[in-house]
Amino acid sequence: MTTSVLDRADQAFEAGLDTVLDPTLGLLHDSAGKVDDELLPCRANNPELWFAESPSDVEFAKALCRDCPVQTMCLDGALARREPWGVWGGELFLQGTVIPRKRPRGRPRKHPIVA
Repeated sequence: MTTSVLDRADQAFEAGLDTVLDPTLGLLHDSAGKVDDELLPCRANNPELWFAESPSDVEFAKALCRDCPVQTMCLDGALARREPWGVWGGELFLQGTVIPRKRPRGRPRKHPIVA
């Protein structure tokens, strides 16, 4: 039997798993299940957006999270789990910590772009 990370802790116990999954992700999944998918930006949009390489895409994902009904629960759970990367609860995570913004790949320009 394959068990996904989104399974609830009591289901893991009933299945006879030795390790109990982090309940915060299960609670988030349960709470999100009570809300219409159209109100959840991570379900209504391309999921790749929350793990994008482009800084502009990451900022767009963070902006979409601002009006999410489960944003606080998502952020709290991501902090507790020390998510390795991605946008969770409107914040960008890298190696388990929140960072202010994603930097593009490569070296910075020697001369600023004149607008």
